[in-house]
Amino acid sequence: MTAVLDSFVSRLKAALLPSTGTPLVFLGNFEVEERWGAGEPGLPRVALSASDAVVNRMDEFAMLLGGPDDYVLLKGEPDAAYLDYLGALGVPLPRLLVAEHTDPHRTVTRDVLASPGLLDRLAALAGTAALYPHGVSADEEELAARTGIGLAAPTAAVCRTVNSKIYSRQVADALGLRQPPGWTCETVEEFEAAVERGAALVAAGGTVVAKDAFGVSGKGLLVVDEPGNLERLRRMVLRRAERSGQRRLSLLIEQWVAKRADLNYQFTVGRDASVHFDFVKEAITANGVHKGHRMPARLDGRQVAELTGVAGALGARLAADGYYGVVGVDAMVDPDGGLYPVVEINARNNMSTYQVSLQERFLADGAVALARQYPLRLTRPLPFGAVRDAVGDLLLRGTGQTGLLVHNFATVNAAAPGGDAAAAFDGRLYGLLIADTPERLDAMDNEIARRLAGAMEGAQP
Repeated sequence: MTAVLDSFVSRLKAALLPSTGTPLVFLGNFEVEERWGAGEPGLPRVALSASDAVVNRMDEFAMLLGGPDDYVLLKGEPDAAYLDYLGALGVPLPRLLVAEHTDPHRTVTRDVLASPGLLDRLAALAGTAALYPHGVSADEEELAARTGIGLAAPTAAVCRTVNSKIYSRQVADALGLRQPPGWTCETVEEFEAAVERGAALVAAGGTVVAKDAFGVSGKGLLVVDEPGNLERLRRMVLRRAERSGQRRLSLLIEQWVAKRADLNYQFTVGRDASVHFDFVKEAITANGVHKGHRMPARLDGRQVAELTGVAGALGARLAADGYYGVVGVDAMVDPDGGLYPVVEINARNNMSTYQVSLQERFLADGAVALARQYPLRLTRPLPFGAVRDAVGDLLLRGTGQTGLLVHNFATVNAAAPGGDAAAAFDGRLYGLLIADTPERLDAMDNEIARRLAGAMEGAQP
């Protein structure tokens, strides 16, 4: 376990702020890519559904990142029993600032902007605290401007630029880093050339993937293993360009390569261009969608050293382009143990960022952990007490112990219909599962999933 004086949040404040004594106002505006990518001509967009209500309640993750001198902005009050549970664990929570006007399908930032009382409270913090969002878009800049509270982050323009997958690929090319074969498409002409190259790969039995430059969590991702599907995509893009008269694009096409594991590593770039390598974790993904992390990553010293060196090179480039703050990079291990050290750069907080403070407090030396989400299918809201009772003796009870630490409870009931409706809805329970061996970790994970299934059955009307 890491000493408090060298905690991640202490290092973060040193990187972002002139004074480490300045409180941060944490803002979990997840999937900020939706704002960065607005209006970008990429793959066909799918209308948002009830799932965005769950994503918007991921704002509760930020509650477990700050300390007692900090603040966190939330869409709603946390479950009281969940707060009691965290208190019993000794988790030092930040001061809660809750929006008074909310909409499930609106981001936490837009909820705060629609809440005059909360805006007044933030204005009272101007000059004494700094706003630290998950990522910075025009919405967060508007919030800072309307309250007078400073942003502990670069401008939205800088953040948007460095978070494009096109930027990731171009920077990796410039640094000579290994990447899957692929092509950036910023014009229709570049796209047609990339489709032709991709079609040759598919015809030879390979697979390619088309990506939106600002896609996130599996959105804006199309895997193609049949030539006809790639041709249909080409025709769709050309028809859209003819209708709009817009020849600009924001896409990539890459070869889908064999891999043994997905990785996520993080480093922090200081305002002075310093770079600190924070960690590397093994990412769990399904069809491009993030599902969790395994800690520690199953890597050898050579592989970790390579990633550390790449982080230093990437950090220097990002600093030169005006960025500072947290950077998460997706990477892959090939079947022979070689690395693809840059799949994409996420110059913002990442899911793994929100686990660090909990790791420092609860993960003993030699322990293993799994950060994951448990999908829930419900017909009425499930209180934290029911989850606590269902998980029973496998719920984490203290530092140095084993069990499940619930990391976000708001996402469980975020999509519940209002009123007396009993329509089924989907929720997610996020947790950090800690064990002393990988075998015990997997056994606990399976048993917790079984117990939660029983809790869902008990919640049916």
